[in-house]
Formats: sequence, C-alpha cells, structure tokens
Amino acid sequence: MTMIIIPKKIAAMKEFLPVLQTVAETGRPLLIIAEDVEGEALATLVVNRLRAGLKVAAVKAPGFGDRRKAMLQDLAILTGAEFISEELGLKLENVTVEMLGSVKKAVIKKEDTTLIEGGGKKEEITKRKELLKRQISESDSDYDKEKLQERLAKLSGGVGVIRPGAATEVEMKEKKDRIDDAVHATKAAVEEGILPGGGVSLIRSIETLQKLSKSTSGDEKLGIEILTKAITSPLRQIAENSGEEGSIVLQKVLSMKGSEGWNALTNTYGDMFEMGIIDPKKVVRLTVELAASIAGLLLTTEATITDEQKDNTALSAAPVGAQY
Repeated sequence: MTMIIIPKKIAAMKEFLPVLQTVAETGRPLLIIAEDVEGEALATLVVNRLRAGLKVAAVKAPGFGDRRKAMLQDLAILTGAEFISEELGLKLENVTVEMLGSVKKAVIKKEDTTLIEGGGKKEEITKRKELLKRQISESDSDYDKEKLQERLAKLSGGVGVIRPGAATEVEMKEKKDRIDDAVHATKAAVEEGILPGGGVSLIRSIETLQKLSKSTSGDEKLGIEILTKAITSPLRQIAENSGEEGSIVLQKVLSMKGSEGWNALTNTYGDMFEMGIIDPKKVVRLTVELAASIAGLLLTTEATITDEQKDNTALSAAPVGAQY
C-alpha cells in the first residue's frame, strides 16, 4: 500500500490531482494521512472510490500543533516517505512516486489506524529512535517525556492498551496495581535486561563476594560479610511467606547452579527462566544500591527517630479469685 504524508489540510483538488493520477496508474491502494481532508478534495475521493473503484483512504493525522508535525515526521521515516512540507520546499503538486512511502497493511477504524510493516530504512529508523531517547533524557517535563516515550514505542513496535475487568472495585484496583507494576517492570527489563527471579540472582553473587572478601581486610571485609548475609534475605522471606523453612530452601538453592532456584507457587525447584520467574536487572541493581545507601546513612547517624510500637498483647490474666 502506498502512503503520502501531508502536514496540512487538503481542501482543493487541483494541487492533489497529479499525485492521485500517478498513484492510480500504478494500481496500488493509496493511504493519505493529512491534518484533514475536506471540501472538494474529500468529495472527489469519495466519488472516485464509489464509481471508479479507486482504492484510496484518508486518515486524520494524530496530535496537534508541533506534536502532530513531529509524529508525522516519525511516520514518514517509518514508512520511507518524504515529509511533504512547503516549509522544506516541497509542494504537493511536485510530488513524485519516489517520494511516497509504503506499508504492507493498514487497518483503519473510526478512532485509530494501525500500520503494519512500514517500508522505511532501518538505519533511518534507528537514528530517529536515538534522537527520541536523547530528547527523553534531556527533558525536564514528565508530560513531554511521556509523549516522547509513546512516539519511541510506536517506532519500536507499537503501543498496547490493557483493559482489565473485575467483579468488584477492590479486585479492579488490585488488578490495576499489578498491571502497573508489570508495565514498569517490563520497561526496566527493556532498559537493562533480565535476571533469574525469586532472589536467585542475589544468591549467585555470593560466590563473587566471598572471593572479594579474601582480598580485603578491616571495615571493607566486614562490609562484604554483612552484604553477603543480607542478600540471602529475599529468598528466605519468600520461603517463609509461603509457609516453608527459609534456611532449608536457601541451602538447597545454594547447592544448585546458574539460573536454578525455587518456585514458591508450585514448591518445586528448577530453571527460573524456564518457569517464567524473572526480575528486571535494573530493579535488582537499584534495590541493592538503595539498601546499601540507607544502611550507610543509618550507620553514620548518631540517632534515629521512629514510631513507638504499640503493645498489642492480650489483656493480662485476671487475678486469682476473680469471678466472671
């Protein structure tokens, strides 16, 4: 399917007619993406579609103002089309077939359009992605970052919409929170990769820490020993939360290798990747870094303030001889 991208309204057919005739001669379907198609231009397209069997469709460009222009530029790169803009010295009546883009398939609905397998050059798409990544890192606005990330996602493969259903409001909120966690975890995984979950990645780092401990002394050695003990806590806690003995599960996982670990859901041991139990590398890294930072802060602080724990013990036993 041939595509033409125009960042303005098309009302008069005069300037657009040469392009339409050229594409009609090729026999390929034409998809027009413009700010709007109205008046004479829209009427002509409809008549040619109904009477002459011309395979043509017109879609309104997404967004507004500068954002619309930027999104159309993304689309032009993705489909291999020239960005037909008079600001760049390109007029609609001068457009040739070589300036048009292409997609394998377009699914057009009332509210959205999905383009499949654009004909753009991979190197140009990669350059555009890198530009968007730089803009995201340099932006101070959360809103701008969100819009840039949406554009990056569309260039990278698309945007998914999740519509969870539930019987009650409480269940809906719980599902929403789980989905929100999953989305953030997926984004983190895309950034830095994945590790075996269930605390296994931390357990596998113990061997490296023990080797490092042999070449250190004093406070550094003590710090490594503290860290070595601390990183077993996640696995212990997972086991205890599941009604198992944490130390037994820990010893079993320590005797295993690589990505092998314990599945708390099925109470079985095996390869964590094969069982679908993974953690984003970024999350694991930041967890250790932040925990170490907080621990260091507490160690160098003379005093800390905390909430006093309330005594939740049962009422004291009644005195001997008391009657009820």
